[in-house]
Amino acid sequence: MTDHSEIDVDFNFFDDTPDGKDPDSHSPTLRRYHQLLWSKELPDGRPFNLESRKSLSPYLVYQSETQRFVLGSDTIATRHRKKLSSLFAATPSEETDAFLRRSYTICGFIVFPVSRGSINQRRGTHPKIQDRWDLTLESIRRYYNGRVSPLTEVLESEAAFFDLFGSFEGYVAHFHLDDFVFPDGAVRFLFPFADFAGPTLPTDVDSYREYLQQSLALFTARRDRLQRIVRGHA
Repeated sequence: MTDHSEIDVDFNFFDDTPDGKDPDSHSPTLRRYHQLLWSKELPDGRPFNLESRKSLSPYLVYQSETQRFVLGSDTIATRHRKKLSSLFAATPSEETDAFLRRSYTICGFIVFPVSRGSINQRRGTHPKIQDRWDLTLESIRRYYNGRVSPLTEVLESEAAFFDLFGSFEGYVAHFHLDDFVFPDGAVRFLFPFADFAGPTLPTDVDSYREYLQQSLALFTARRDRLQRIVRGHA
């Protein structure tokens, strides 16, 4: 069993990231936490062991007798500070700061395969996803169920990686994403979901603040879940 005792679920990855750099690529603690948390058995019992190197690249590597994946870290919580600059500026700083403090701890991160046109890039640039984690997760759910989404092409290109987890339920369980779905496996959306139609991001200050508050509640719940795992209670 992996020893999780060194994991501090409240550690902010900006604290060991050089000024001007991105924690996703430059925080050694974040890389170590990813390695510790996700190196465990797959649903079929095979080991999913992630290896790191002394250099920054490759970030983490999974290798079996037949497969090799280079994985990178991705932030799954975002304030959309640039895209929604006017809404951000009109929101009380204590709310945006609280979201930032929580989202740059381990509960706000995941790993994806690194490749040209990667999932990290595509979900950030696709106008029907706009970096929203709930819409990304719905796309992943649809991949496992054989249904289309705005991310179908990139998810299918990484089918070998996602197939390691067997099912959407297996994927959610492996990466401790239970708090982002209902007990029946449906995704918890931050706004009423209209099959990827309509506005993707908040359009006024009230909806933006609600978006931050609901997001913060879900990431805090994941933080608490990870804390139980670290303490050996899950």
